[in-house]
Amino acid sequence: MDNTENNGNFRTLILIERNLHTDQQAKIQIEQGSIEWLKLRKGKYGHLKALAMGPVGPLSLRSQRRQLAGQFTHGKERGKGAATFDTIRAPKSEAVYISRVALLSCIVDLSDFGFSLGSTVQSHTKGIWMWCVPHPNKPTHTLVLLDTEGLGDIEKGDNQNDSWIFALAILLSSTFVYNSMGTINQQAMDQLHYVTELTDRIRSKSSPDNSECCDSADFVSFFPDFVWTLRDFSLELEAHGKPITPDEYLEISLKLKQGTDQKAKRFNEPRLCIRKFFPKKKCFIFDRPAPRKHLIHLEQLEEEELSEEFVEQVEEFCFYIFSQSKAKTLSGGIIVNGPRLKNLVLTYVNAISSGDLPCMENAVLTLAQIENSAAVQKAIVHYDQQMGQKVQLPTETLQELLDLHRAIEREAIEVFMKSSFKDVDQKFQKELGDQLQAKRDDYCKQNAKASKECCETLLQDIFSPLEEDVKQGIFSKPGGYRLFIQKKQELVKKYYEVPRKGIQAEDTLMKYLESKEDVADALLQTDQSLTEKEKEIEVERVKAESAEAANKMLEELQKKNELMMEQKEKSYQEHVRQLTEKMQSDRVQLMAEQEKTLALKLQEQKLLLLEGFEKESKKLLNEIQDIKNRPVDIVSGCIIL
Repeated sequence: MDNTENNGNFRTLILIERNLHTDQQAKIQIEQGSIEWLKLRKGKYGHLKALAMGPVGPLSLRSQRRQLAGQFTHGKERGKGAATFDTIRAPKSEAVYISRVALLSCIVDLSDFGFSLGSTVQSHTKGIWMWCVPHPNKPTHTLVLLDTEGLGDIEKGDNQNDSWIFALAILLSSTFVYNSMGTINQQAMDQLHYVTELTDRIRSKSSPDNSECCDSADFVSFFPDFVWTLRDFSLELEAHGKPITPDEYLEISLKLKQGTDQKAKRFNEPRLCIRKFFPKKKCFIFDRPAPRKHLIHLEQLEEEELSEEFVEQVEEFCFYIFSQSKAKTLSGGIIVNGPRLKNLVLTYVNAISSGDLPCMENAVLTLAQIENSAAVQKAIVHYDQQMGQKVQLPTETLQELLDLHRAIEREAIEVFMKSSFKDVDQKFQKELGDQLQAKRDDYCKQNAKASKECCETLLQDIFSPLEEDVKQGIFSKPGGYRLFIQKKQELVKKYYEVPRKGIQAEDTLMKYLESKEDVADALLQTDQSLTEKEKEIEVERVKAESAEAANKMLEELQKKNELMMEQKEKSYQEHVRQLTEKMQSDRVQLMAEQEKTLALKLQEQKLLLLEGFEKESKKLLNEIQDIKNRPVDIVSGCIIL
C-alpha cells in the first residue's frame, strides 16, 4: 500500500447507464462521434480510454500505449501545462475478483489493468485513475471507478491540486469513498479540510441570487453519497458501554462542539459541511488484511491467506456498493451515461483550466446543447427512415400524404422529447419543427413531381393511338369531328379509371387537352357535315368546359392550401401537446427533487436544534424557506414554431 496515502485519499464510484453498441470490429463504442471508452476483448470488457485533467492548458488527444489504466493528470506533470487524454491497451487477462487492501481492488482486480499497489513511501497514484467495468448486478449499467492520488503528497507540494481533484471527484461521482487510516479523530477531520473549500470550488448556479451560502444550499441535491472507510481499524466499536455500528460511530464522530472560538470553529466546520452537503453517509471499518510482514507482498497473497474478518468486511463493503450505489443523476433527473460523463469531464476541466469555477447548472446546459442537437438529428433520422419505408409516391391524394407525415412527425417529436432536456425557449424543438416542415414541403414537391411524371407517361400511352389516327387523317372527313370527340372522351374515361395517378391527375390532363385544342378546332372547322351554327355552339361548349376545368383547378388549389394550413395547425398542436406533457413530467421530477432536498435539510435542521446549535439550525431553516419560496425551475412554456 502507498504509505504516502495513509493521510487519507478517496475513491469515487460512478454508476452510469450503459449506452453502448458493438460494431463489426468487436469494439464497444459510446455513440458515434464520442470518445471510445471500452473495447470488447473475448466477450469481456477490458479496455479503457483514459481521461485527463489539468488546471491550465488546453485539452488534447494523444496515445500512450504503455499505460494500462487511464488517469486524470496534472498539467505540470506532463510538461507544457497541457492536460491530456491517454489511450490504453486492453489487458492480456480477464478481470478476476480477489480481495485487496485497496478499496477499488475489492471491486475489480487492478493488477489486470497494469496497476500495482504501492509498498513503499513513494506515491503510486497520480491525479485520478479510471476503470470501467460491467456492473455485476445491473446489466444495463456500467460501474466507473475513479481512484485519486493521496491528499497532501509531499512530492507535489501543491494544495491547490488536491482541492481541485477533490472537487472534481465530488462532481463526477455518485458515491464518494473517503479512505483513511485508523480512527475518525481530529487529525482525520483536519485532513478532510477540502470539504470546507467546496463553496470556493463549485457552483450549483451560474448566477447565485444572494450569496455563496445560498448557492451551497443546493449541494445536497447533486452531491454524491459519502462513504468513509477506515483501514487498519483496531478499536472496539463501543460507546457508553454499549456496542455501536460503524454508521453510529460516524454519526458520533460528526457531532459538533459547543463554542464560538477558533478552535470550536475548526472542529465544527468540516463536520458541518459533511452533514449538510452529502445526502447519505455510510461508514465501513477494515481490520489489517494480514500480518505486517506480509503486507509488502499483499498482491501475491491468496484470499485464504488474508484475515477472515477483513474478507468479511470487504464482502460487506462490496455488497453495499453493488446494491446501494445509485446511477449518477444530474438536476432534473438526467441520468449520466458514457457520452454524458465524457462531456461532463470536458466541461468541468475546461472551466478549471480557464480559471472559472465548475458549475453544475452550466454543465447541464452544456450537455443540453450537445444532446438536444443530437436529439434533433435523431428525430430527423427516424422521420426519414419511416417515411422512406412507408410512403409510396405518388399518393392518391394530398390528404393521404399529410396523414402519413403527421403520424411519423408525431413519432419524431416523441423521439426528440425522450432524448432532449433543458431546451431553453424551445430552441431545438423549433429547429426540429422547421426541419420537419421543410421535409413535409419537400415530400409534397416530390409527390407532385412523381404524379406529373406518372400522368404524362399514362397520357402518352393512352392518347398516342388517337394522335396517330389524327396524323393519318382518319378524322379529316365529314362527321370526323364528332368521331374524334367520341374517341377522346373514351380515352379520358380510360385515363380516369387508372388508379394512383396522384394529385396532379386533373392538372396534367387539362394541360394535355389544352395542348391539343388546335387539333380539335381544325377538325371542327373542316368538318363539312356541321353547319356554321353547330360549329359556333360547339366552340361555346368547349369554352364552357375549359372554364369549368379552370374553376375546378382553383377549387383544388384552395383545398390544398386549406389542407396545408390545417396540417400546420395540427403540427403546432402536436408540438404543444408533447411539450406540455414533458413540462408536467419535468415539473413532477423537479418537485420530487426539491422535496427530497427539503426533507434532508429539515432532518439536519432538527438534529442541530436538538444538539443545541440554534444559530446553525436557524441558518438551515432560512435555507429551507428560501428553497420553498423558489419557483420550480423549468424551461419556458412559450413555444415558437
